[in-house]
Amino acid sequence: FAMANPDPEIPYEDAIKTRKDLIMATGRSDHPNQVNNVLGFPFIFRGALDVRATKINEEMKKAAVLALAELAKEPVPEQVNIAYGETKLTFGRDYIIPKPIDPRLIAFVPPAVARAAMESGVATKPILDWDKYREELLSRMGSDNKIIRMMYNRAKINPKRVIFAEADHLDVIKAAQIVHEEGIGFPILLGKKDIIHSLMKEIGFDANIPVIDPKSEDECDRKNRYAEIYWKARERKGVTLLSAKNLMRERNYFAAMMLNEGDADALISGYSRNYPSVVKPMLELIGTAKNVSRVAATNLMITRRGPLFVSDTAINIDPDAKALAKIASMTARVVKMFGIEPVIGMVSFSNFGSSESEKASKVRDAVKQLHKSYPNLCVDGELQTDFALNEELRDSRFPFSKLVGKKVNTLIFPNLDSANITYKLLKELNHADSIGPIMMGMKKPVHILQFGASVDEIVNMAAIAVIDAQEKEKIK
Repeated sequence: FAMANPDPEIPYEDAIKTRKDLIMATGRSDHPNQVNNVLGFPFIFRGALDVRATKINEEMKKAAVLALAELAKEPVPEQVNIAYGETKLTFGRDYIIPKPIDPRLIAFVPPAVARAAMESGVATKPILDWDKYREELLSRMGSDNKIIRMMYNRAKINPKRVIFAEADHLDVIKAAQIVHEEGIGFPILLGKKDIIHSLMKEIGFDANIPVIDPKSEDECDRKNRYAEIYWKARERKGVTLLSAKNLMRERNYFAAMMLNEGDADALISGYSRNYPSVVKPMLELIGTAKNVSRVAATNLMITRRGPLFVSDTAINIDPDAKALAKIASMTARVVKMFGIEPVIGMVSFSNFGSSESEKASKVRDAVKQLHKSYPNLCVDGELQTDFALNEELRDSRFPFSKLVGKKVNTLIFPNLDSANITYKLLKELNHADSIGPIMMGMKKPVHILQFGASVDEIVNMAAIAVIDAQEKEKIK
Protein backbone atom coordinates (compact mmCIF):
# COMPACT_ATOMS: atom_id res chain seq x y z
CA PHE A 1 0.00 0.00 0.00
CA ALA A 2 1.91 3.01 -1.33
CA MET A 3 -0.36 5.90 -0.36
CA ALA A 4 1.76 9.00 -1.03
CA ASN A 5 0.15 11.32 -3.59
CA PRO A 6 0.69 12.24 -6.33
CA ASP A 7 3.82 10.04 -6.40
CA PRO A 8 3.69 6.74 -4.48
CA GLU A 9 6.73 5.81 -2.36
CA ILE A 10 7.69 3.38 -5.11
CA PRO A 11 6.48 3.82 -8.70
CA TYR A 12 3.78 1.30 -9.61
CA GLU A 13 5.61 0.21 -12.77
CA ASP A 14 8.79 -0.55 -10.78
CA ALA A 15 6.95 -2.37 -8.01
CA ILE A 16 5.10 -4.83 -10.26
CA LYS A 17 8.37 -5.77 -12.00
CA THR A 18 9.82 -7.11 -8.75
CA ARG A 19 7.69 -10.26 -8.52
CA LYS A 20 4.72 -11.84 -10.29
CA ASP A 21 2.57 -12.33 -7.18
CA LEU A 22 2.78 -8.72 -6.00
CA ILE A 23 -0.52 -6.96 -5.21
CA MET A 24 -0.24 -3.19 -4.98
CA ALA A 25 -2.64 -0.40 -4.09
CA THR A 26 -2.09 3.36 -4.38
CA GLY A 27 -4.11 6.55 -4.03
CA ARG A 28 -4.08 7.13 -7.80
CA SER A 29 -6.93 6.49 -10.21
CA ASP A 30 -4.60 5.60 -13.10
CA HIS A 31 -3.33 2.47 -11.29
CA PRO A 32 -5.32 -0.59 -10.16
CA ASN A 33 -6.64 -0.72 -6.59
CA GLN A 34 -7.14 2.97 -5.86
CA VAL A 35 -7.63 3.57 -2.13
CA ASN A 36 -9.83 6.66 -2.04
CA ASN A 37 -11.39 8.39 0.98
CA VAL A 38 -14.71 8.62 -0.86
CA LEU A 39 -15.10 4.86 -0.47
CA GLY A 40 -15.41 5.26 3.30
CA PHE A 41 -16.13 8.65 4.83
CA PRO A 42 -19.36 9.65 3.00
CA PHE A 43 -20.98 6.26 3.52
CA ILE A 44 -19.93 5.90 7.16
CA PHE A 45 -21.42 9.33 7.86
CA ARG A 46 -24.56 8.44 5.88
CA GLY A 47 -25.19 5.29 7.91
CA ALA A 48 -24.42 7.07 11.19
CA LEU A 49 -26.76 9.98 10.42
CA ASP A 50 -29.62 7.76 9.28
CA VAL A 51 -29.80 5.98 12.65
CA ARG A 52 -28.92 9.19 14.56
CA ALA A 53 -25.85 7.52 16.06
CA THR A 54 -24.41 9.23 19.16
CA LYS A 55 -20.87 8.41 17.98
CA ILE A 56 -18.91 6.63 15.26
CA ASN A 57 -17.25 3.64 16.91
CA GLU A 58 -14.82 0.92 15.82
CA GLU A 59 -17.66 -1.52 15.10
CA MET A 60 -19.14 0.87 12.53
CA LYS A 61 -15.81 1.47 10.82
CA LYS A 62 -15.09 -2.25 10.69
CA ALA A 63 -18.56 -2.85 9.22
CA ALA A 64 -17.76 -0.38 6.42
CA VAL A 65 -14.49 -2.19 5.64
CA LEU A 66 -16.16 -5.60 5.57
CA ALA A 67 -18.94 -4.27 3.29
CA LEU A 68 -16.31 -2.95 0.85
CA ALA A 69 -14.51 -6.30 0.94
CA GLU A 70 -17.77 -8.13 0.22
CA LEU A 71 -18.70 -5.75 -2.61
CA ALA A 72 -15.30 -6.25 -4.29
CA LYS A 73 -16.20 -9.91 -4.82
CA GLU A 74 -19.57 -9.17 -6.46
CA PRO A 75 -19.99 -8.88 -10.28
CA VAL A 76 -19.07 -5.36 -11.40
CA PRO A 77 -21.75 -3.23 -13.16
CA GLU A 78 -21.10 -2.63 -16.85
CA GLN A 79 -21.13 1.15 -16.40
CA VAL A 80 -18.10 0.84 -14.10
CA ASN A 81 -16.28 -1.34 -16.66
CA ILE A 82 -17.09 1.25 -19.33
CA ALA A 83 -15.96 4.22 -17.22
CA TYR A 84 -12.56 2.62 -16.56
CA GLY A 85 -12.10 1.21 -20.06
CA GLU A 86 -12.15 -2.37 -18.82
CA THR A 87 -13.71 -5.34 -20.57
CA LYS A 88 -14.67 -6.98 -17.28
CA LEU A 89 -13.34 -6.17 -13.82
CA THR A 90 -13.23 -9.18 -11.51
CA PHE A 91 -11.88 -9.73 -8.00
CA GLY A 92 -8.17 -10.47 -8.16
CA ARG A 93 -4.71 -8.96 -8.23
CA ASP A 94 -5.80 -5.79 -10.04
CA TYR A 95 -9.17 -5.42 -8.34
CA ILE A 96 -9.20 -5.91 -4.57
CA ILE A 97 -11.31 -2.86 -3.72
CA PRO A 98 -14.41 -1.33 -5.40
CA LYS A 99 -14.00 1.62 -7.74
CA PRO A 100 -15.00 5.04 -6.30
CA ILE A 101 -17.75 5.60 -8.90
CA ASP A 102 -19.43 2.22 -8.31
CA PRO A 103 -23.15 3.11 -7.98
CA ARG A 104 -23.75 0.23 -5.55
CA LEU A 105 -21.62 1.76 -2.79
CA ILE A 106 -24.39 3.93 -1.37
CA ALA A 107 -26.78 0.98 -1.00
CA PHE A 108 -24.08 -1.38 0.28
CA VAL A 109 -21.96 0.44 2.87
CA PRO A 110 -24.38 2.72 4.83
CA PRO A 111 -26.76 -0.17 5.72
CA ALA A 112 -23.80 -2.14 7.12
CA VAL A 113 -22.69 0.89 9.17
CA ALA A 114 -26.24 1.58 10.38
CA ARG A 115 -26.72 -2.06 11.41
CA ALA A 116 -23.42 -2.03 13.32
CA ALA A 117 -24.49 1.17 15.12
CA MET A 118 -27.75 -0.51 16.17
CA GLU A 119 -26.02 -3.71 17.32
CA SER A 120 -23.37 -1.78 19.29
CA GLY A 121 -25.97 0.35 21.07
CA VAL A 122 -25.17 3.81 19.70
CA ALA A 123 -28.19 4.19 17.35
CA THR A 124 -31.10 6.30 18.62
CA LYS A 125 -33.38 5.82 15.56
CA PRO A 126 -33.34 2.16 14.50
CA ILE A 127 -34.12 1.17 10.90
CA LEU A 128 -37.05 -1.25 10.66
CA ASP A 129 -37.43 -1.81 6.92
CA TRP A 130 -34.02 -2.45 5.32
CA ASP A 131 -35.32 -2.88 1.77
CA LYS A 132 -37.11 0.47 1.96
CA TYR A 133 -33.95 2.06 3.39
CA ARG A 134 -31.85 0.80 0.47
CA GLU A 135 -34.38 2.21 -1.99
CA GLU A 136 -34.22 5.58 -0.22
CA LEU A 137 -30.43 5.54 -0.46
CA LEU A 138 -30.50 4.84 -4.20
CA SER A 139 -33.01 7.63 -4.84
CA ARG A 140 -30.76 10.02 -2.87
CA MET A 141 -27.72 9.23 -4.98
CA GLY A 142 -27.66 12.12 -7.44
CA SER A 143 -27.45 9.97 -10.56
CA ASP A 144 -27.08 12.99 -12.86
CA ASN A 145 -23.45 13.67 -11.93
CA LYS A 146 -22.67 9.96 -11.96
CA ILE A 147 -23.92 9.50 -15.53
CA ILE A 148 -22.20 12.63 -16.81
CA ARG A 149 -18.96 11.64 -15.05
CA MET A 150 -19.20 8.19 -16.63
CA MET A 151 -19.67 9.79 -20.07
CA TYR A 152 -16.62 12.00 -19.66
CA ASN A 153 -14.45 9.19 -18.33
CA ARG A 154 -15.40 6.94 -21.20
CA ALA A 155 -14.70 9.65 -23.79
CA LYS A 156 -11.27 10.32 -22.22
CA ILE A 157 -10.22 6.70 -22.71
CA ASN A 158 -10.00 7.21 -26.48
CA PRO A 159 -10.64 10.88 -27.38
CA LYS A 160 -11.59 11.75 -30.98
CA ARG A 161 -11.39 14.74 -33.32
CA VAL A 162 -14.65 16.67 -32.94
CA ILE A 163 -15.78 19.39 -35.37
CA PHE A 164 -17.52 22.35 -33.73
CA ALA A 165 -19.27 23.72 -36.82
CA GLU A 166 -20.32 27.03 -35.20
CA ALA A 167 -17.17 27.99 -33.35
CA ASP A 168 -17.58 31.74 -33.89
CA HIS A 169 -20.03 31.82 -30.94
CA LEU A 170 -18.80 32.35 -27.39
CA ASP A 171 -20.67 29.43 -25.78
CA VAL A 172 -19.40 27.03 -28.44
CA ILE A 173 -15.81 28.20 -27.87
CA LYS A 174 -16.25 27.80 -24.10
CA ALA A 175 -17.49 24.25 -24.64
CA ALA A 176 -14.60 23.47 -26.99
CA GLN A 177 -12.16 24.72 -24.35
CA ILE A 178 -13.66 22.39 -21.73
CA VAL A 179 -13.58 19.46 -24.17
CA HIS A 180 -9.91 20.18 -24.88
CA GLU A 181 -8.79 20.81 -21.30
CA GLU A 182 -10.72 17.85 -19.87
CA GLY A 183 -9.25 15.51 -22.50
CA ILE A 184 -12.72 14.57 -23.80
CA GLY A 185 -11.76 15.18 -27.42
CA PHE A 186 -9.64 17.16 -29.90
CA PRO A 187 -11.67 20.17 -31.11
CA ILE A 188 -11.65 21.37 -34.72
CA LEU A 189 -13.15 24.87 -34.89
CA LEU A 190 -15.10 26.03 -37.96
CA GLY A 191 -16.06 29.63 -38.62
CA LYS A 192 -14.58 33.09 -39.18
CA LYS A 193 -10.99 32.92 -38.01
CA ASP A 194 -10.73 36.49 -36.70
CA ILE A 195 -13.86 36.07 -34.56
CA ILE A 196 -12.76 32.66 -33.28
CA HIS A 197 -9.25 33.88 -32.34
CA SER A 198 -10.76 36.95 -30.65
CA LEU A 199 -13.15 34.80 -28.60
CA MET A 200 -10.35 32.39 -27.70
CA LYS A 201 -8.23 35.28 -26.47
CA GLU A 202 -11.17 36.64 -24.47
CA ILE A 203 -11.53 33.42 -22.46
CA GLY A 204 -7.82 32.57 -22.26
CA PHE A 205 -8.04 29.60 -24.61
CA ASP A 206 -4.54 29.54 -26.10
CA ALA A 207 -4.32 25.90 -27.21
CA ASN A 208 -2.86 25.12 -30.62
CA ILE A 209 -5.92 23.58 -32.28
CA PRO A 210 -7.18 23.67 -35.89
CA VAL A 211 -9.28 26.72 -36.84
CA ILE A 212 -10.85 26.49 -40.31
CA ASP A 213 -12.92 28.98 -42.29
CA PRO A 214 -14.59 27.14 -45.19
CA LYS A 215 -15.05 30.44 -47.04
CA SER A 216 -11.37 31.42 -46.92
CA GLU A 217 -8.90 31.15 -49.81
CA ASP A 218 -6.73 28.94 -47.57
CA GLU A 219 -9.31 26.15 -47.94
CA CYS A 220 -9.77 26.53 -51.70
CA ASP A 221 -8.07 23.24 -52.65
CA ARG A 222 -9.91 21.24 -50.02
CA LYS A 223 -13.25 22.84 -50.95
CA ASN A 224 -12.73 21.94 -54.60
CA ARG A 225 -11.79 18.37 -53.68
CA TYR A 226 -14.86 17.99 -51.47
CA ALA A 227 -17.08 19.58 -54.16
CA GLU A 228 -15.81 17.14 -56.80
CA ILE A 229 -16.58 14.15 -54.55
CA TYR A 230 -20.02 15.48 -53.65
CA TRP A 231 -20.87 16.31 -57.26
CA LYS A 232 -19.91 12.83 -58.51
CA ALA A 233 -22.08 11.27 -55.82
CA ARG A 234 -25.13 13.39 -56.73
CA GLU A 235 -24.63 14.39 -60.37
CA ARG A 236 -27.75 12.45 -61.37
CA LYS A 237 -29.81 14.12 -58.65
CA GLY A 238 -29.69 17.65 -60.01
CA VAL A 239 -26.38 18.74 -58.47
CA THR A 240 -23.93 20.61 -60.72
CA LEU A 241 -20.24 21.09 -60.02
CA LEU A 242 -20.80 24.81 -59.55
CA SER A 243 -23.62 24.28 -57.02
CA ALA A 244 -21.44 21.71 -55.22
CA LYS A 245 -18.63 24.27 -54.93
CA ASN A 246 -21.03 26.85 -53.55
CA LEU A 247 -22.38 24.41 -50.98
CA MET A 248 -18.87 23.64 -49.73
CA ARG A 249 -18.64 27.27 -48.57
CA GLU A 250 -21.46 26.46 -46.15
CA ARG A 251 -19.98 25.15 -42.92
CA ASN A 252 -22.37 22.24 -42.33
CA TYR A 253 -21.76 20.83 -45.82
CA PHE A 254 -18.02 21.37 -45.41
CA ALA A 255 -18.05 19.75 -41.95
CA ALA A 256 -20.02 16.74 -43.22
CA MET A 257 -17.48 16.23 -46.01
CA MET A 258 -14.62 16.46 -43.48
CA LEU A 259 -16.27 13.61 -41.61
CA ASN A 260 -16.88 11.58 -44.77
CA GLU A 261 -13.27 11.95 -45.91
CA GLY A 262 -11.73 11.01 -42.56
CA ASP A 263 -10.48 14.51 -41.73
CA ALA A 264 -12.42 14.36 -38.45
CA ASP A 265 -14.08 11.69 -36.31
CA ALA A 266 -17.28 13.38 -35.09
CA LEU A 267 -19.37 16.48 -35.66
CA ILE A 268 -21.69 18.68 -33.62
CA SER A 269 -23.73 21.56 -34.99
CA GLY A 270 -27.08 23.31 -34.58
CA TYR A 271 -26.28 25.92 -31.90
CA SER A 272 -27.33 28.88 -34.07
CA ARG A 273 -29.62 27.29 -36.65
CA ASN A 274 -32.96 25.52 -36.58
CA TYR A 275 -32.88 21.74 -36.37
CA PRO A 276 -34.29 20.84 -39.84
CA SER A 277 -31.80 23.09 -41.66
CA VAL A 278 -28.91 21.22 -40.02
CA VAL A 279 -30.38 17.73 -40.40
CA LYS A 280 -30.84 18.15 -44.18
CA PRO A 281 -27.14 18.37 -45.20
CA MET A 282 -26.22 15.59 -42.76
CA LEU A 283 -28.74 13.20 -44.31
CA GLU A 284 -27.73 14.26 -47.84
CA LEU A 285 -23.98 13.90 -47.40
CA ILE A 286 -23.56 11.31 -44.67
CA GLY A 287 -26.74 9.25 -44.73
CA THR A 288 -27.95 6.41 -42.56
CA ALA A 289 -26.08 3.41 -41.19
CA LYS A 290 -26.31 0.00 -42.83
CA ASN A 291 -29.79 -1.58 -42.55
CA VAL A 292 -31.26 1.68 -41.18
CA SER A 293 -34.09 3.20 -43.23
CA ARG A 294 -34.64 6.30 -41.08
CA VAL A 295 -32.90 8.17 -38.31
CA ALA A 296 -34.38 9.17 -34.96
CA ALA A 297 -33.37 11.05 -31.82
CA THR A 298 -33.54 10.35 -28.10
CA ASN A 299 -33.07 12.62 -25.09
CA LEU A 300 -31.65 11.43 -21.81
CA MET A 301 -33.51 13.21 -19.02
CA ILE A 302 -31.84 13.30 -15.61
CA THR A 303 -34.89 13.18 -13.32
CA ARG A 304 -35.44 12.73 -9.59
CA ARG A 305 -36.47 9.11 -10.22
CA GLY A 306 -33.26 8.48 -12.17
CA PRO A 307 -32.27 8.56 -15.86
CA LEU A 308 -35.16 8.50 -18.33
CA PHE A 309 -34.72 8.17 -22.12
CA VAL A 310 -37.43 9.77 -24.29
CA SER A 311 -37.82 9.01 -28.04
CA ASP A 312 -38.30 10.24 -30.77
CA THR A 313 -37.83 13.87 -29.77
CA ALA A 314 -36.70 15.48 -33.04
CA ILE A 315 -37.13 13.63 -36.34
CA ASN A 316 -40.16 11.42 -37.08
CA ILE A 317 -43.44 13.34 -37.07
CA ASP A 318 -45.92 10.43 -37.12
CA PRO A 319 -44.08 7.09 -37.35
CA ASP A 320 -45.99 3.91 -38.22
CA ALA A 321 -45.74 0.67 -36.22
CA LYS A 322 -42.63 -0.54 -38.07
CA ALA A 323 -40.86 2.78 -37.53
CA LEU A 324 -41.82 2.85 -33.82
CA ALA A 325 -40.33 -0.62 -33.38
CA LYS A 326 -37.12 0.52 -35.07
CA ILE A 327 -36.98 3.67 -32.90
CA ALA A 328 -37.36 1.49 -29.80
CA SER A 329 -34.59 -0.91 -30.84
CA MET A 330 -32.20 1.95 -31.69
CA THR A 331 -32.99 3.64 -28.37
CA ALA A 332 -32.27 0.39 -26.53
CA ARG A 333 -28.78 0.34 -28.02
CA VAL A 334 -28.17 3.92 -26.83
CA VAL A 335 -29.40 3.06 -23.32
CA LYS A 336 -26.94 0.15 -23.21
CA MET A 337 -24.19 2.51 -24.36
CA PHE A 338 -24.68 4.27 -21.01
CA GLY A 339 -24.24 0.99 -19.13
CA ILE A 340 -27.97 0.80 -18.32
CA GLU A 341 -30.22 -2.16 -19.10
CA PRO A 342 -33.19 -0.79 -21.08
CA VAL A 343 -36.70 -1.22 -19.66
CA ILE A 344 -39.02 0.25 -22.28
CA GLY A 345 -42.59 1.48 -22.05
CA MET A 346 -44.35 2.05 -25.38
CA VAL A 347 -46.74 4.81 -24.35
CA SER A 348 -50.11 5.91 -25.67
CA PHE A 349 -53.47 7.19 -24.33
CA SER A 350 -54.59 3.56 -24.15
CA ASN A 351 -53.69 0.61 -21.88
CA PHE A 352 -53.19 -2.85 -23.44
CA GLY A 353 -56.02 -2.71 -25.99
CA SER A 354 -58.45 -0.50 -24.08
CA SER A 355 -58.94 1.51 -27.29
CA GLU A 356 -59.36 0.35 -30.88
CA SER A 357 -58.15 3.70 -32.19
CA GLU A 358 -55.66 3.59 -35.05
CA LYS A 359 -53.28 5.73 -32.96
CA ALA A 360 -53.28 3.16 -30.14
CA SER A 361 -53.25 0.09 -32.37
CA LYS A 362 -50.04 1.18 -34.15
CA VAL A 363 -48.26 1.21 -30.77
CA ARG A 364 -49.71 -2.24 -30.02
CA ASP A 365 -48.49 -3.52 -33.39
CA ALA A 366 -45.02 -2.09 -32.74
CA VAL A 367 -44.88 -4.00 -29.43
CA LYS A 368 -45.82 -7.24 -31.22
CA GLN A 369 -42.99 -6.70 -33.71
CA LEU A 370 -40.51 -6.02 -30.88
CA HIS A 371 -41.56 -9.11 -28.93
CA LYS A 372 -41.05 -11.20 -32.07
CA SER A 373 -37.75 -9.65 -33.25
CA TYR A 374 -36.19 -8.93 -29.85
CA PRO A 375 -37.57 -11.54 -27.40
CA ASN A 376 -34.94 -10.70 -24.77
CA LEU A 377 -35.67 -6.95 -24.80
CA CYS A 378 -37.74 -5.79 -21.82
CA VAL A 379 -40.46 -3.80 -23.60
CA ASP A 380 -44.24 -3.66 -23.36
CA GLY A 381 -47.32 -1.58 -24.12
CA GLU A 382 -49.31 0.15 -25.21
CA LEU A 383 -49.82 1.84 -21.86
CA GLN A 384 -50.40 5.29 -20.45
CA THR A 385 -47.44 7.23 -19.12
CA ASP A 386 -48.52 7.13 -15.45
CA PHE A 387 -48.83 3.34 -15.59
CA ALA A 388 -45.44 3.11 -17.29
CA LEU A 389 -43.70 5.12 -14.57
CA ASN A 390 -45.71 4.01 -11.50
CA GLU A 391 -44.49 0.50 -10.82
CA GLU A 392 -46.97 -0.28 -8.03
CA LEU A 393 -49.97 0.94 -10.03
CA ARG A 394 -48.87 -0.90 -13.19
CA ASP A 395 -48.07 -4.20 -11.51
CA SER A 396 -51.39 -4.33 -9.64
CA ARG A 397 -53.50 -3.61 -12.75
CA PHE A 398 -51.48 -5.46 -15.39
CA PRO A 399 -49.73 -8.44 -13.70
CA PHE A 400 -49.24 -10.07 -17.13
CA SER A 401 -46.97 -7.29 -18.41
CA LYS A 402 -43.31 -7.92 -19.23
CA LEU A 403 -42.57 -4.83 -17.14
CA VAL A 404 -43.77 -6.33 -13.83
CA GLY A 405 -41.24 -5.75 -11.05
CA LYS A 406 -39.13 -3.47 -13.21
CA LYS A 407 -38.48 0.27 -13.23
CA VAL A 408 -39.12 1.76 -16.65
CA ASN A 409 -36.19 3.92 -17.82
CA THR A 410 -37.19 4.46 -21.46
CA LEU A 411 -40.37 5.87 -23.00
CA ILE A 412 -41.16 5.58 -26.73
CA PHE A 413 -43.87 8.04 -27.73
CA PRO A 414 -46.30 7.53 -30.64
CA ASN A 415 -45.39 10.76 -32.43
CA LEU A 416 -43.04 13.74 -32.44
CA ASP A 417 -45.58 16.09 -30.83
CA SER A 418 -45.92 14.04 -27.65
CA ALA A 419 -42.21 13.19 -27.28
CA ASN A 420 -40.93 16.72 -27.91
CA ILE A 421 -43.54 18.36 -25.66
CA THR A 422 -42.89 15.85 -22.85
CA TYR A 423 -39.12 16.24 -22.73
CA LYS A 424 -39.39 20.03 -22.75
CA LEU A 425 -42.03 19.96 -20.00
CA LEU A 426 -39.74 17.78 -17.88
CA LYS A 427 -36.89 20.18 -18.55
CA GLU A 428 -38.80 23.35 -17.63
CA LEU A 429 -41.21 22.25 -14.89
CA ASN A 430 -39.05 19.69 -13.09
CA HIS A 431 -35.70 21.33 -13.87
CA ALA A 432 -34.55 17.99 -15.28
CA ASP A 433 -31.22 18.14 -17.10
CA SER A 434 -31.38 16.96 -20.70
CA ILE A 435 -28.63 15.29 -22.72
CA GLY A 436 -29.54 15.32 -26.39
CA PRO A 437 -31.10 15.04 -28.82
CA ILE A 438 -28.83 12.04 -29.42
CA MET A 439 -29.00 11.15 -33.12
CA MET A 440 -29.58 7.47 -33.84
CA GLY A 441 -29.09 5.61 -37.10
CA MET A 442 -26.51 7.84 -38.81
CA LYS A 443 -23.59 6.33 -40.73
CA LYS A 444 -21.13 8.68 -38.99
CA PRO A 445 -21.06 10.30 -35.52
CA VAL A 446 -23.21 13.39 -36.13
CA HIS A 447 -25.11 15.10 -33.32
CA ILE A 448 -27.28 18.17 -33.61
CA LEU A 449 -27.70 20.58 -30.74
CA GLN A 450 -30.91 22.28 -29.75
CA PHE A 451 -30.98 25.92 -30.84
CA GLY A 452 -29.16 28.03 -28.23
CA ALA A 453 -27.85 25.06 -26.21
CA SER A 454 -25.97 25.86 -22.99
CA VAL A 455 -22.22 25.33 -22.59
CA ASP A 456 -22.82 22.23 -20.46
CA GLU A 457 -25.22 20.82 -23.05
CA ILE A 458 -22.65 21.34 -25.81
CA VAL A 459 -19.91 19.64 -23.75
CA ASN A 460 -22.24 16.73 -23.01
CA MET A 461 -23.06 16.35 -26.71
CA ALA A 462 -19.36 16.45 -27.59
CA ALA A 463 -18.77 13.59 -25.12
CA ILE A 464 -21.67 11.66 -26.69
CA ALA A 465 -20.18 12.27 -30.15
CA VAL A 466 -16.81 10.90 -28.99
CA ILE A 467 -18.43 7.81 -27.46
CA ASP A 468 -20.47 7.34 -30.65
CA ALA A 469 -17.23 7.50 -32.68
CA GLN A 470 -15.66 4.91 -30.36
CA GLU A 471 -18.64 2.57 -30.85
CA LYS A 472 -18.68 2.97 -34.63
CA GLU A 473 -14.93 2.30 -34.73
CA LYS A 474 -15.55 -1.10 -33.11
CA ILE A 475 -17.91 -2.26 -35.87
CA LYS A 476 -15.83 -1.17 -38.88
